[in-house]
Amino acid sequence: MQSAKFSIGQVVRHKLFPFRGVIFDVDPEFSNTEEWLTAIPEPIRPRRDQPFYHLFAENSDSHYVAYVSEQNLAADDTGEPVDHPQIELLFDETDDGSYKLRPESLN
Repeated sequence: MQSAKFSIGQVVRHKLFPFRGVIFDVDPEFSNTEEWLTAIPEPIRPRRDQPFYHLFAENSDSHYVAYVSEQNLAADDTGEPVDHPQIELLFDETDDGSYKLRPESLN
């Protein structure tokens, strides 16, 4: 098992698809259903043996929660805030454009 490259509150973008988001949870390795994994076309299906991240995600059309493998993420260095309505439930935005868990969220 490897350690996670990204951290909770960090803004990331997907390498293959046009969306970005704020990480709100990390699984040390794949922890979703087999059906979810096999629905991804084999040429782009991620490996199981890596961290997977839960994101408050956004694209040009909508907001949603995404589950993304580490191999498909990159740090988002635009400094632009993520406009997902659930972010304010867990995070405060910092001066550098990342997000810090609210003290009441640390349970």
